[in-house]
Amino acid sequence: MSALPAPTRARALSVLLVTTLAFAACFAAWMMFGVTGIPIRKQLGLNASEFGLLTATPILTGALLRLPLGVWTDRYGGRVVMTILLVLCSVPLWLSSYATQLWQFLAIGLALGLVGASFAVGTPYVARFFPKNRGFAMGVFGAGVSGAAINMFVAPLLVNQYGWQMVPRVYAVTLLVVAAVFWLVALPDPGKKAGGAPMIAQLAVLRDPRVWKYCQYYSIVFGGFTALSIWMPQYFMKAYHFPIAQAALMAACFSLPGGVLRALGGFLSDRFGAHNVTWWVLWVSWICLFLLSYPQTDLIIQTVRGPLAFHIGLAPWAFAGLLFLLGVCFACGMASTFKYIGDDFANNLGPVSGVVGMAGGVGGFLLPIMFGGLLDFTGVPSSCFMLLYGIVWVSLILSYLTEVRRFRVIGEQPAA
Repeated sequence: MSALPAPTRARALSVLLVTTLAFAACFAAWMMFGVTGIPIRKQLGLNASEFGLLTATPILTGALLRLPLGVWTDRYGGRVVMTILLVLCSVPLWLSSYATQLWQFLAIGLALGLVGASFAVGTPYVARFFPKNRGFAMGVFGAGVSGAAINMFVAPLLVNQYGWQMVPRVYAVTLLVVAAVFWLVALPDPGKKAGGAPMIAQLAVLRDPRVWKYCQYYSIVFGGFTALSIWMPQYFMKAYHFPIAQAALMAACFSLPGGVLRALGGFLSDRFGAHNVTWWVLWVSWICLFLLSYPQTDLIIQTVRGPLAFHIGLAPWAFAGLLFLLGVCFACGMASTFKYIGDDFANNLGPVSGVVGMAGGVGGFLLPIMFGGLLDFTGVPSSCFMLLYGIVWVSLILSYLTEVRRFRVIGEQPAA
């Protein structure tokens, strides 16, 4: 890529910030059912599996549409695609406030899911303005997932004051305002050729097995982040009997660092390399999930002096602290995964970021449904963390076999 002229370099930061704003607004709307789904569940009398399906439905289309939107971004430019996406997504948002039956929420949720594909638009768009510092730029842009935390603060206030129907209406108007700001501030994509390469030619890069390894990593760090962001409010209500506002505030202990500190993950990836950051992220996440998985347990031991009762379980403050650390890990893992992509596929960011983002979104769709199914089957609230613990273990094994062990056997240097 040729060097950008000085005025463009000066405005690159503005492009990064406004694109991050757009992504944060999209992510807040995408996570909306994590809060509004609680009164909707009570209104419709849904079980845990149905609640998981309700919250996960927007994640599905957001995942499936990431690949074509990533390709279209390379073809038509991020400024055009992002603006159109923001305007279109305001329509199903507004319509969801009039839904009264589960099938209506699911149908509208499928349309609303388009907003979640904004990540595949912003990633290649921002990357073109920062050819030398892609890790940091991807981290700052990825901090837009803090929209999940914004949703935890804003949505409960609107629900308590005006009812859940006000939440999608406020979010719909917000998307329209952000669309106008984005169009005014954003720049045309630098170095983009009119029309771009044909879609088939762009998708040829997906034959590379590294793409699918990065899909595995992202399905846990982003998919797990998305799933827990929409699952935690009702978890705190059920496990610790908090009201909705307090439950959402506690859930923000996970979603807020998972968004804000993604820039830190980008910096660390630039400094120490994508592999090193990902490796330690998986290990620390594995330990956190092991502790979070332990259910609240009461033990009675028969002693010579009579029964002796013990309670084993995490207090709310300890639980929230572990969630905070897990959120930091997932934030760094999301940034390090896209550092891999920026380093290995600099000329195919659109399709590769699209398919990796799609894998993360599919994980975010399947996990809440699996959380609900496990909860209905076992009755153990912490079963969701048990599932994630197993998935992280698989990712650790994959990383060891493909990178750590490969380095020791062949003698190659690890990726910088």
